[in-house]
Amino acid sequence: MKIQNFNDRIKKLLLLPVFGYLLVLHAFAQPTEKEESLTVTAVQFIHFGTFYLMGFSGGTITVGFDGTRTSTGGVILLANAPIAQPAIFEIKSCKGKNIILSFNPKTTLTSSNGGKLTLDIGPTNRGINGSGFAIKSDCKFIIPLRIGGTLHIPGTAPPGVYRGNFDFTCKQE
Repeated sequence: MKIQNFNDRIKKLLLLPVFGYLLVLHAFAQPTEKEESLTVTAVQFIHFGTFYLMGFSGGTITVGFDGTRTSTGGVILLANAPIAQPAIFEIKSCKGKNIILSFNPKTTLTSSNGGKLTLDIGPTNRGINGSGFAIKSDCKFIIPLRIGGTLHIPGTAPPGVYRGNFDFTCKQE
């Protein structure tokens, strides 16, 4: 995220992608059967788009798993590129398996000048942290997992580029 001062009261904030790292897990209950494998692939990083921070009150910006974007407080949303987008991962597993999602619900974004922002992770299009869902298709079907988040921006956020990451795991039962 890059913050620039404008007239000491308006700050333009541009968030660089928050990288979602993942673990690709394999179930080894019956290692000779290909149907037991689980793969997760990152397709798109979460991005909060372009916005201004008006004054020094701070606020939040939320990107839903469906791509909707809202703000609170002094955060003013702009339609400029880059646009807001949820993180997207693709999950491939086999019919009859339950997938359980697990992730740390908070992470911190930092800048080279010492600034810090908090990012709340979730929810996803498959539920909240710790939720599960069943796979009802064959082993070739890819299931999209979309993850949204809320970025907390203090009114005193210094100008800079903010980056961070979050980890999540998928396990099958």
